[in-house]
Amino acid sequence: MLIKVAQLFLSLTILISLHEFGHFWFAKRFKCRVDKFYLFFDFLFPFAGMLNFALFKKKIGDTEYGIGWFPFGGYVQIAGMVDEQMDKTIIDSEPKPWELRSKPAWQRMLVMMGGIIVNFILGIFIFWMVLWYYGKETLPISSLKQGIMVDSVAYNLGLRNGDQIIALDNKRVNSLRRVPVEIVMNGVEHIQGVHSNGEKFDLPVTAKDRAVILKSLKHSVFIEPRYIANVDSVEPGTFAVTAKLKKKDQIIAVNGKHTIFYDQLRTQFRENAGKEVSLTVLRNRDTIYTKCKVTTQGTIGFYKGLVTKFKVEETKYGFFGAFVQGFKDGMELIVLQAKQIVVIFTVPEAHKSVGGFYTMVQQMSPTWDWYAFWTFTAFLSLALAFMNFLPIPMLDGGYIMFILWEMITGKKVSDKVIYYANQVGLFIVLGLMVYANTDWLRD
Repeated sequence: MLIKVAQLFLSLTILISLHEFGHFWFAKRFKCRVDKFYLFFDFLFPFAGMLNFALFKKKIGDTEYGIGWFPFGGYVQIAGMVDEQMDKTIIDSEPKPWELRSKPAWQRMLVMMGGIIVNFILGIFIFWMVLWYYGKETLPISSLKQGIMVDSVAYNLGLRNGDQIIALDNKRVNSLRRVPVEIVMNGVEHIQGVHSNGEKFDLPVTAKDRAVILKSLKHSVFIEPRYIANVDSVEPGTFAVTAKLKKKDQIIAVNGKHTIFYDQLRTQFRENAGKEVSLTVLRNRDTIYTKCKVTTQGTIGFYKGLVTKFKVEETKYGFFGAFVQGFKDGMELIVLQAKQIVVIFTVPEAHKSVGGFYTMVQQMSPTWDWYAFWTFTAFLSLALAFMNFLPIPMLDGGYIMFILWEMITGKKVSDKVIYYANQVGLFIVLGLMVYANTDWLRD
């Protein structure tokens, strides 16, 4: 868990620092005075006048650079920027030449777009570099000779262990990973395939099904390749230790019932939760018989390894080819973010899938994996760019909305209107953040 938290913390630190640098860079270019540039807050966010102190600060020129004590974001304080922390008396005074509010609309637009621009460029750049260095691995659905394994949600939908999924809405599907994405985001209404007994199926998917799938994806996989597993390692102090299981052991039966595939083993453990079971174990060429208790959660305490080898397609990219694919992947992700907003407002109870830091921590790799780290950071960078572009007062998109109105109509929105709109926006954003970060209560 600590490794997961550390990876998320590093990812957010990088993204927030560079996001704020985007605002800072444009403000400096247009000769705005920047009073502060802080990683984290030097006050109890969102109360600007409460518990004000910094872990580190140094003033260079007009700007105070520092690290705040409250590890929840960061900020750039630009003179004349009308926000919820601004001294209300200032908005009644005439704009000074060094203040943001005195600058032309196009310059204010670029200052407010700065963080979004940096997050967008950074996300595409990371995807580009990851593809150039690592390439891309794809597990074609055609290579899953033993079919799929399903969780309870997929089972209730009608899918079964060993099924072969062939098409979605009669369009052939190539990647298993795309199945839940297509169902939830693109509104797939039918899943076509073949059961393990050779019987064809055509399963309908309703809006309610999509809501259940979306919610389950926070802590489950919906479907995954079917495989044979063995013992990779044993957790200290668990029932697997007392059963004397060893690395590369393969449990082939539980209480005499065959468990060739991992889904069969998982089912037997869940059915015997809280009980003692007899295990038949294949160790090298020997067959071992032992007994083992099962926890009430249906586990015995080992990490699984893969016996089944999948034929993974590897695609290597040149320097420019990686950029083209990285840009394509990044744009698809932004489109999916937009579709997710639509899903939240159109699919029943889809709002329950909204997650915060708890959900993000769960998505991190349990070991320090640089490929997974940079891929997640690229995803999060583009997600932040999209979220900050939403026209909600207090977010960058709220300021952009007011500036666009000014550029279209020729009438500048008054500083007082922006100030009070930001107060309302602050409560909206805080409410959304509180709801998102109570996701652990909804699981």
